[in-house]
Formats: sequence, C-alpha cells, structure tokens
Amino acid sequence: MSESVTAKRKLQGKVAIITGGASGIGESTARLFADHGARMIVIADIQDDLGNRVAQLIGTHRCTFMHCDVADEHQVKTTVESTVQSFGQLDIMFSNAGIISDSDQTVLDLDFSGLDRLFSVNVRGMALCVKHAARVMVERSVRGSIVCTASVAASRGGRKLTDYCMSKHAVLGLVRSASLQLGAYGIRVNCVSPNGLATPLTCHASGMEMGELQKLYESFAYLKGVVLKPRHVADAVLFLACDESEFVTGLDLAVDGGYVPQ
Repeated sequence: MSESVTAKRKLQGKVAIITGGASGIGESTARLFADHGARMIVIADIQDDLGNRVAQLIGTHRCTFMHCDVADEHQVKTTVESTVQSFGQLDIMFSNAGIISDSDQTVLDLDFSGLDRLFSVNVRGMALCVKHAARVMVERSVRGSIVCTASVAASRGGRKLTDYCMSKHAVLGLVRSASLQLGAYGIRVNCVSPNGLATPLTCHASGMEMGELQKLYESFAYLKGVVLKPRHVADAVLFLACDESEFVTGLDLAVDGGYVPQ
C-alpha cells in the first residue's frame, strides 16, 4: 500500500457509532469514515429502510445498521453494548441525531408539548449517547473521541425557533462539561456547529424542496463561492474523531462560512 493511501486512512481499525446516520450529515460521515479505514461503522437511527440501505451501499463487512431511538435510554445502552460485544470496542461516538422545531416558535407562543419532544431527542438523546459511550470507553481504557452535532444556534440567540435554539445551547453545555470530566480518562469531547444546510430533515421541516432550500441558505452565506454541504460537516467530524486532533477537547468547531446573523 502506498504512503499516500496509508496516510489517507485516518481511522484505520476504529469502531464508530453514528446516530442519525441514515441520511444527511450522518450518512455523509459514515461514508467518509469508511473511506478512511474504519473497521466497523454502526449506523444508529429510527429510519430502518434508509439505514439498512446505507449500510449495504457502504458494505456490510464494515458497516451495519441498528435501530435506535436516542430518546430511549435502554435503546442507546443496548446499541453501545451490542457494538462492543460484536466488535470488541468503541473508539468513536458521533452523536448526531437531532430534530428541528415543528414551527417558528417565539417565547410568547411556545408549545411545550413540542418543546418536550424536541428536547427528548436533541438534549436527552445527546446526553444519553455521551453517557453510555463514555462508560464503555472508561471501562475498557479506550482513549476515545466523542463528537456531538450542535449548531450555529448553540452560541447565539434567535428571532424564532426558540426551543431549537435552547436545545443546541444545551448541547454546547454538555460538551464543555463532559470534556472536563472525561479528560482524566483520555477521552475527548467536541462538537461541530454547522450553519443551515439542505438535508432531508431541514427540507421536511421547512416544507421546501432541496434545491429551493439550498438557494435560500446560499443567500445567507458570507464565504462566497462555497455552498455548505453535509460533506463539509463530515470533514470537520473526521478531524475531531481522528488522531490529528488528539490534543483538542471542549471545542465548538463552527462550520458556518463566517456566518453573522442578520
């Protein structure tokens, strides 16, 4: 194997779980992890058909699908434990599963049933994935990497989508606390914060077609000549997951093209 090919394989022999890995950022990251030599990638998602299809396209010898609703602690714990039992260890947890507000809620008209549903995935689910991944890493003395998907909304207020903005602020607080607590075990915890990008999730939430939504997001971009795509976020996740960032923890890595809110 040539040096250039070897150098490309930044995750050689690693075992990773990607929640929300059946589409969007998660799917793009699963494909990139496979390109970089991950020994096994576990796609954990509630989209069974899509998850199985992605695993088959990547190759079932290095990618598998497990049904997992991240809001359910038993399912998260089972997914993590099954991964370790089947593949010997867990090196990387990419806690990516998340949902968007059903409506453009302001604080004056917050629907708390909607807020509770969103928090069950974006906050509770994120914390469960960090908790159970960290536990098996500590038990097996694995100096692992945990990466969470936050958002540009994690560090700014918003004129709408109040519950979503609140949930992503919570993700950032989780990452900052967990990075301090798990550093003693050699476990790194970071997050990526993308700007808006067109994915099946955002298209469904907005009621817009992929091309239409992408043009809208392009109009917000300050870094001209580049359109944010899931692969750009996946590249950032790869950096945080691999040994190139071995002294990086507690970082909120913005993938936003220099976004400044209007």
